[in-house]
Amino acid sequence: MPRLLACVCALACLAIGAIAAPPTPEDQVETILFGSCIRPERPQPIWDAVAPRKPDVVLLLGDNVYADTLDMLKMRRDYAQLDAVEGLTALREDAALLMTWDDHDFGKNDAGREFPMRAQSQQVFLDFLDVAKDDPRRAREGVYHAESFGPAGRRVQFIMLDTRYHRSPLAGRGSGHTRDPDGFPGRYQPTDDPNQAVLGEAQWAWLAKQLAQPADIRIISSSIQVVAEDHGYETWANFPKERLRLLTLIRDSGAHGVVFLSGDRHRAEISVLDPARAAPGSAIDVGYPIIDVTSSSITNSAGRFQNEVNRHRWGSQFSQNNIGIIEIDWADRELVLEIVAEDGRAVIRKRVGIDTLARAGD
Repeated sequence: MPRLLACVCALACLAIGAIAAPPTPEDQVETILFGSCIRPERPQPIWDAVAPRKPDVVLLLGDNVYADTLDMLKMRRDYAQLDAVEGLTALREDAALLMTWDDHDFGKNDAGREFPMRAQSQQVFLDFLDVAKDDPRRAREGVYHAESFGPAGRRVQFIMLDTRYHRSPLAGRGSGHTRDPDGFPGRYQPTDDPNQAVLGEAQWAWLAKQLAQPADIRIISSSIQVVAEDHGYETWANFPKERLRLLTLIRDSGAHGVVFLSGDRHRAEISVLDPARAAPGSAIDVGYPIIDVTSSSITNSAGRFQNEVNRHRWGSQFSQNNIGIIEIDWADRELVLEIVAEDGRAVIRKRVGIDTLARAGD
């Protein structure tokens, strides 16, 4: 029914001469909506609250459903529930929808390459997005994908990473860890496995090619946090060599304009990497600030304060349901990064000059 109603609305717009449609690759992008962690059966007032912002692109960063199953029929039913969310369906009429997955829509909590149904789960994911049968994503291992919008000088590249399909197992802390008064140490610790993996070699090669493409702003979506490293749950910092490889690739490629988006944590925050404070051997200075905006969750945030330490946090953390918005002011060359509550209020906001996201002299 939601798609039928959307079609009726589209016909009504046509009748009065206004045709709504997602952007084409030539269209300029000014408003980006992003979020994660959705239980489709729960109320989602946030979609109506942000609809007046009229996003050009909507990014879902993972845990888009909570399937947690080996049964692909169940997973399809869960995606059908997501497809029936009227607020999201309405936004899809005007905005491009780009997605990656995290553990629960991949199929199992905290899972990586050991999940036995990952290939089948990938096809269900792509079916939800109506990806064509001859699309390269149908044949590759993993759901990573990239698209660009806008003319030269105002081009935004969206890179959707897959941090699940090839990721090696996490290193547990063991049963002896306890809650620390300075924070919550979580289940995991950085691994010293020389064969540690997050993306897999094919995806690394693909990412290098994407970073060589012309773009003024590069929005890189990672389901797990890239910058935060203290809480001991899932982050890139659990794989320090891979995190260092990611930052080194950005530096050596000469790619500018990178902003990371992440989900997963059931709370929202903005992190700005300080290489001088990072764990030894896990970070470098790429020549400009590396920012990671975490938006989580749309329906099931933590709901209460926890002393979750993040040495790279900018400002405060928000623990209620939320969604993220990026507004691009091309005239003033500025990004406005926001975390927005269910009632549409901006509860965290950071302004970033587009030209500051480049190395001096570039």
